[in-house]
Amino acid sequence: MRASADQARMYQSLVKRHTPRVPVLRNTVLAFVIGGAICSLGQIFMNRLLRSGMPPERAGALTAVAVIFGGAALTALGVYDEIARLAGMGASLPVSGFSNAVVAPAMEFRREGWVLGVGTRMFSIAGPVIAFGVIASALVGAIYLLLGLHIPRGT
Repeated sequence: MRASADQARMYQSLVKRHTPRVPVLRNTVLAFVIGGAICSLGQIFMNRLLRSGMPPERAGALTAVAVIFGGAALTALGVYDEIARLAGMGASLPVSGFSNAVVAPAMEFRREGWVLGVGTRMFSIAGPVIAFGVIASALVGAIYLLLGLHIPRGT
């Protein structure tokens, strides 16, 4: 049985009245500021490594490791989830957000044990992303190989 036009209008007005307003401007500003702060901390760390004489490739890799470790440590301490709640994509987009996506499920299921809890749940969110990356890169590599294309090496 279909609702009448009046019932549909009444329903839509109820939905509109009870749907919470999303503070888009506030969320955008927080994502920009907090995400920018995370990236700025990583850049400061990398600049210090470069000033100490470390080669750029090694400094970049060490910076990525430090940001990933920092995100994982803050997740383990229960801090990163609060940062992500405030920043949204500003905290999820940097690589620290990826480490949060790997560590958070593992922390949630740690009481189930190392194998059945941490081991099986660790990649529940990030696993499909990792699997897609590996499969996509293997397919692109196979296409390059079959077509005899040159794979450019680093600069």
